[in-house]
Order: sequence, then C-alpha cells, then structure tokens
Amino acid sequence: MSLAELSIRNVRCIEEARLELPRGLTLIWGGNGSGKTSVLESIFMLGRGRSFRTRNNSRLISRHKTFSRVIGKIETQACLPVSLGIEVVAERTRARISGRDVESLAELSQSFAVQVIDPGIHRLIEEAGHRRRRWLDWSVFHVEPQFMENWTRYTRALKQRNAALRTSDPHALVWDEELARLGELIAGSRQGLIEQLAPYWRETVAALSGLDIDLHYHRGWSQDYTLAEALAASRARDASRQVTHAGPHRADVAVRVRGRPAKEVLSRGQQKLVAAALTVAQLKLLKDATAITPTLLLDDPAAELDAEHLARFVDEVSRLRCQLVVTSLHAESRLFGAPDRTFRMEEGTAHPL
Repeated sequence: MSLAELSIRNVRCIEEARLELPRGLTLIWGGNGSGKTSVLESIFMLGRGRSFRTRNNSRLISRHKTFSRVIGKIETQACLPVSLGIEVVAERTRARISGRDVESLAELSQSFAVQVIDPGIHRLIEEAGHRRRRWLDWSVFHVEPQFMENWTRYTRALKQRNAALRTSDPHALVWDEELARLGELIAGSRQGLIEQLAPYWRETVAALSGLDIDLHYHRGWSQDYTLAEALAASRARDASRQVTHAGPHRADVAVRVRGRPAKEVLSRGQQKLVAAALTVAQLKLLKDATAITPTLLLDDPAAELDAEHLARFVDEVSRLRCQLVVTSLHAESRLFGAPDRTFRMEEGTAHPL
C-alpha cells in the first residue's frame, strides 16, 4: 500500500496544500518553520489518527482556525483505492474510511501502515515504557489481527475495574477473570512478536550501530505467577491506591547493553541509531510476515549522525524498498538517490517542482 494523494487543511502553518505522491521517493525541502514536518504529521495521522509529535490533536489546528482536516487516497496491493479522512474539531477527532465513520482510530492502520523516524526518535529508548508498548503493539496488530480486539476489550475492562476501585466498589473484583484471560492472550501475542523480531533486530542493530544490544519483553507482572494469581495477590494494594497494578498495561520492552539499561549507557546519537534499528527491524518483519509494505516518513534523517553512521542508516532503509517521504533543508539532498517527486515548502505552501 502507498499514499497517492494528500490534501491538508489548517494543520499548523499549512492553511491548504495538496500533494500527489509517487510510490517511491518524495523529497520535501524548505527552511525551518516552512511546514515540512507538518506534512509528515498529516500523513502519519492518516494511519494512526494522531500526530507523532503530540498526543493532543487539537494542537495541530492552525491559529485562528476552528478545525483541521487531512484527506488521503491510498493505493492498495489489490489496486483498489481507499480514501481516508481525519478531522479535528476542538478536542474531538473524527475518522472516516471510504466514507464510513470508524469506531476506533486503530482501524486506520489496517488501511494505511505508516511509520516515522524523526529527530526525537531517541525518546523510544530514553523515556518510559508507554512509547515502547505503542511501538510493539503496532507490529503485533498487523501480524495478529485478533490482538486489537483483545486489547480493546482488556482496556475497557481495566477502566471499569479502576473506576470501581476509586469508589471502593466491592464489585471491582468481578473484572478480574476477564482481565486475566485477555491479559494472558495479549502478553502471549507480544512475546511471540518479540521472538519473531529477534533475527531482524540482531541484524539491523548491528548494521546501524555496531552494538550488541538485547531486547527483553516484560509482560507487566511477575513471571512466577499467572495474571489471575498476580491480580489476587495485588488486591489489597490495588484497593489502597485505587488502581490496577498487574497486567499488560504495565508491560515494557527492556533495551539493555551488557545488562544495563541502554538509556544509561548510550549517547544521544547512539540512542537514535538504536531506536531507528527498532523501527527498521519492525518494518522488515512486517514485510516478510504480512506482505505489507509500509510507508516510511523520515524527518531530517541526517540530523545528529556522522557520515559513517548516516551511510549505514541510508543503506538499511534503502533495503526496505518502500514508499519514502523525506524532509530536508536542502533541495540537492540525494541521500536515497534522485527523488521521484520534489516539493518545496514555503510559508506553509507546497510547491511541486
């Protein structure tokens, strides 16, 4: 699948823009603040329902405007076009697929698989587990479609249990059986994905960084207990703090160097390379396991990388043979070869060249 057409309205500094994109390489260049990254955010929203820079979509709405809207046309492998639309009004995000309102923003990923590597990707290593859970779950969702339904039902039950705990409702425990059943399924799916990813990860992280780095999945409760047992053992603590402690919502993917957390050992540049390796390995697995060829967005890929590591990065990304949308400050950028199409961004306007 690939993005063929993109229409943007009132996204940050972009009042209105329309871009036709090739299946191969698109270069978007321009000065700082010209709207390059906002184009990438708009593309990302079509497949995720949110930006990669903020979890609050209302922040994307242009100043003095009341809404933002992104519309895209996706070309599928079956050559059947799919239209996607995202509209943000105040705090509400509405999504449509081929004219149909979606019940969950997660449905967008089924129609358009998109991933991004931006200058802030080091946060995948540096910050708390929620980012790595989101990274992992995007892969699991594509490899095992049943996963999203299990996660949605688990999240609903978790909210009900936590709400009951906050009101000291004795019926909070009625949700334990459902949480335990779904939580075990979710953990199993995630663990299976990590095992599938292992050879891609070892190959990619070695190629990009030259480092020996381990990934370990921590499921969110002790390996010595089933989730049902962990929930039972934590009941007094849960009641006291009015929140559920054990479960896959507390899971993490530990990234370690010789047994130590990577964020404590690696430089910012090394963190960026390792985080990029997580994403590239993920996309390699996805292509092999599902025959899906995702769209990859690269925001200023040369930032903070020396010549040697940039060359390694370019080589690994080029092997994906996927649709690339790359931003640069320079029109002559040829990191990935001559672009199939080029746009110059100036004051929020996209000029095709």
